[in-house]
Amino acid sequence: MIAVTVTVVLLIAGAAVGVYARLTGNLKQQDVTADDLGATRPPKVAGTAMNILVVGSDQRDGKNAKYGRVAGERTDTIMLMHVSSRRDNAMVISFPRDSVVQLPACRSTRGLPGQQAHVGMINESFNSGGIACTWKTIESLTHIRIDHFVKVDFTGFKGIVNAVGGVEVCLPEPVNDKKALLHLPAGRQTLNGEQALGYVRARYSLGDGSDIGRIQRQQMFIASMVKKAMSGETLTDPAKLLALLDAGTKAITTDSGLTTGVMKDLATSLQGLDISKIRFITTPWHYSLTQPGRVEWERTQSHRLFQIVAKDQSVDGVKGGQTKVGRSKIQIELRNGTWRTGLATEAAAYLEQRGYHIAKIGDTERKPQPKTTIVYSPNGETRVPTLTKDLQRAALRQVPGAVTSRLILVLGDDWKGLKPLRTDDTEAIKGFDATHDTCAT
Repeated sequence: MIAVTVTVVLLIAGAAVGVYARLTGNLKQQDVTADDLGATRPPKVAGTAMNILVVGSDQRDGKNAKYGRVAGERTDTIMLMHVSSRRDNAMVISFPRDSVVQLPACRSTRGLPGQQAHVGMINESFNSGGIACTWKTIESLTHIRIDHFVKVDFTGFKGIVNAVGGVEVCLPEPVNDKKALLHLPAGRQTLNGEQALGYVRARYSLGDGSDIGRIQRQQMFIASMVKKAMSGETLTDPAKLLALLDAGTKAITTDSGLTTGVMKDLATSLQGLDISKIRFITTPWHYSLTQPGRVEWERTQSHRLFQIVAKDQSVDGVKGGQTKVGRSKIQIELRNGTWRTGLATEAAAYLEQRGYHIAKIGDTERKPQPKTTIVYSPNGETRVPTLTKDLQRAALRQVPGAVTSRLILVLGDDWKGLKPLRTDDTEAIKGFDATHDTCAT
């Protein structure tokens, strides 16, 4: 969720020349030193490209105390934003916080104990050594040289959403999540800051309840926000633009090198960037066999993705896409038509691993269903070949009167799972771009 701050504030901050002093006064900054990051950092390959570490803080003191009093501060979200040296494309890469990875040693700082080198959860680094340790962790894992960081908390995120006038989402069913303080009806709606925070934080009340599902939802929310923030309705309204810039700069903490002047220069160089060139990608992953519920990174594909970023290349040129409609653009409702308990949840995990978005999990009204079936409307027909190629077997059934583009996958007694992933399938490192519309029929 926190890449909103970067993708919105940095992309349009070039308009802030007249209020430069005011915005500078809003920024909070924290030094990250060479001693914090260690002597063996990745080299800077492309001198004018920019890599920005973006973290969301779940700190619960002060104005954030209403979301539960929990000691310390963790990374609710970890992302890396890459802006190309030519300023003709940008990538936002998400790192699942349930990732089991090799963590580096970090020194104690700012009252935090530091971190011994060990295998653990990726978001441990922030709690052990703060933003500097997270910075060092991401560099050691990806071999990408990071230039700056941006951190934002719950209250700051709400302010940005309100300043842009709310963000539109679509829900397949009503949501009542007491933990996320979220109560919403089904259907298309525009969320204010408080609702948006609950939406991007919610986990168990939406989709299949996984952290991966939440990441997908956050990415699509950001795409919707980017479209609105970069639209004429925001950029040509001085009052709205100033409110957005003011909220954005108040919301963030940065390193001392990421000043409003640097933001302004970056934004000026990005003017005219097509939002179709802003891509959202999740680090290729698979569920851990040794730590249930955790994820591990797919070595070959994640290494290729990180090399593309480190060398300032584009994923647009990567060959190996298997279908016309990518998996990341397909939402699936899963319905268990068998008496096998948990089958829909199990299938959802494998489909998510391929990059599909799981909108809903449930059961069929009648059981058992003998055949696994893809149910679709005319608006979803172009998505069917993609899913069909991944399944071992499935019958097809079109519902002519339906309008949704979502696919319904009914799991029958003949369910055999997914076909093995082809070794030349590179779709996972392509993600989706900011033109993606989650509310399309």
